[in-house]
Amino acid sequence: MDARESTPPLRVFLVDYAAPVRARLASLLETILGVAVVGEAEDVPAAMAGILESGADVAVIELRLTGDSGLELISALTRAAPKVVKIVLTNLSGAAFRAACNDAGADFFFDKTADVDAACRAVRTLASARRASAAE
Repeated sequence: MDARESTPPLRVFLVDYAAPVRARLASLLETILGVAVVGEAEDVPAAMAGILESGADVAVIELRLTGDSGLELISALTRAAPKVVKIVLTNLSGAAFRAACNDAGADFFFDKTADVDAACRAVRTLASARRASAAE
């Protein structure tokens, strides 16, 4: 059995207020070798519970959420589950939002209107790194 077969998938949880966006992201991410989308949510309470329950390795987070801000989720995850990689994918891509996300503990920040492919490449890189470390 090689490392690709024995390495558990990189578990990704999607957090966005728009179900069609979550569905599109899931379809893109699930084409990546070694990636499994393990859940999705549209608000902070459901996202926090789902990320912790699913054992997600990565959370892809929109800043605008139903009734909440993705910044709250980033801060909460940084405290409660610091090993979860936090990827912000948002239309709120100004410098002030980028700085606030960085301060809250985000690991990556991408503009949803222009950088979806770059966000997917970041997930692909994380999955590849996991497989490489398992092969060692």
